[in-house]
Amino acid sequence: MRFSIETLGCKVNQYESQALESLLRARGHEPAEPGGACDAVIVNTCAVTAESGRKSRQAVRRAKKQYPGAVVAVCGCWSQIEPEEASALEADIVYGSGDRRALAEDIERAVEERTRITKVDEALRRRTFEELPVGSYSGRTRAMLKVQDGCVNFCAYCVIPYARGPVRSLPVDRAAEAAAGLCRSGFREIVVTGIEISSYGADLNGPTLIDLLERVAEAAPGVRIRLGSLEPRIITEEFTKRAAEIGTLCPHFHLSLQSGCDDTLRRMRRKYDTARFYESVALLRGAFPGCGLTADLITGFPGEDDREFDETLAFLEKCAFSSMHVFPYSRRPGTPAASMPDQVKNAVKKERAARASALAERMAQDFRKRLVGSVQQVLFETEKDGRSFGHTGSYVMTGAEGSGLRNCILPVQINAEKNGILCGKVLLPDV
Repeated sequence: MRFSIETLGCKVNQYESQALESLLRARGHEPAEPGGACDAVIVNTCAVTAESGRKSRQAVRRAKKQYPGAVVAVCGCWSQIEPEEASALEADIVYGSGDRRALAEDIERAVEERTRITKVDEALRRRTFEELPVGSYSGRTRAMLKVQDGCVNFCAYCVIPYARGPVRSLPVDRAAEAAAGLCRSGFREIVVTGIEISSYGADLNGPTLIDLLERVAEAAPGVRIRLGSLEPRIITEEFTKRAAEIGTLCPHFHLSLQSGCDDTLRRMRRKYDTARFYESVALLRGAFPGCGLTADLITGFPGEDDREFDETLAFLEKCAFSSMHVFPYSRRPGTPAASMPDQVKNAVKKERAARASALAERMAQDFRKRLVGSVQQVLFETEKDGRSFGHTGSYVMTGAEGSGLRNCILPVQINAEKNGILCGKVLLPDV
């Protein structure tokens, strides 16, 4: 059987698509060539915003049109929440956000028997972590290690707790074994990811995220460890002190911000204010001088007026992020925010997103320019026209003359910044 997987959404979805590919390969199946014949198309959907749901529906329709004879399987957060709508699009298989092994088996069955299958559980009843094969898409130098699933924050704009269920964690020993396996397989960087990794261990009665990171780093010596998105509450003096002692932890931290105004944060039902967020920023910069700090921002949340948005812009300047993801608020049915008064007009949301994005780009350029003259450790990933490209530990794209450097971490003398990319020279050791 030849199959194709289209993935929408977050790093967890990417990880789960990779795991599904591994499961199908283990059963003797192969990914289809781009544009080639295909027996099964899997669409791994996202539901984090209304726009994500729209793109998920588009992807299903596109798959049915592009591969009219193929089995179309839908899985992920959107089909978890909207299984009837997924079925109405005439998907052959409708799964939710769990049980990938059973999904692999049912894809086989549907291809052989041309049967239609729907299996969607109640996410809020889940209590165990679904352990999946670890690794990466073929040809990648960076692997993801999912250590946590679920969320109980219930932010006003978000449906993910209903799509993913409560917090479940991969035991520390199992995470360390997986990291050791990735190290033996030759990966030079592991991205520790989950739906809300700051809650790691809440169901295990003991270990926390920093305990996990120490064990993972010990199990995979010499492998860079990169973190997924963090909640500000987890950044404490003890966390940063222990994190800095790990040695292989990338100096790049993505903090979940969403707004830089306390009034907006309260309506969003976020569990911090700007003072606590900035405390996290200061702690990280104290422990990791020159680190990359990135964040997400939602513009035009219900009730956000000009004053609140101006406060947000000022706070962004204060934090001086190295990169940002900026999104206009997307009204998601089924969330408290969808029925809040004072909904912001789309034109205003987009205009604010454009202003915030312009500020974000200026801050990113300032961060890159500060790296000129420094030596950065770069994991090289791709090569083109005699130049190799990869990312610094702080997650800035870097290019240097040379070939055959893929999957190597090498020191690079940064000489310039051009078109959003650092340019430098590889410092090879004296022979």
